[in-house]
Amino acid sequence: MTIWVNEQIDPSGMIYACIACCNESQAKDCHESFQQNLTENQKSTGWVAQLRTVNSWDEVPVNALKLD
Repeated sequence: MTIWVNEQIDPSGMIYACIACCNESQAKDCHESFQQNLTENQKSTGWVAQLRTVNSWDEVPVNALKLD
């Protein structure tokens, strides 16, 4: 099973927001939203929106909003 994990990460590497789901289209829409919601100031200081895949819910950060 592929699980898509969207994360907004601050300059120190801390996960600020995280949403995980099994639907690729939904995940890509969420990633685009995460990117658009970062201000230019945040981007210039090192904030990033990251989309990655994992194979198990055990690999998803515990603070994630998990959507089936």
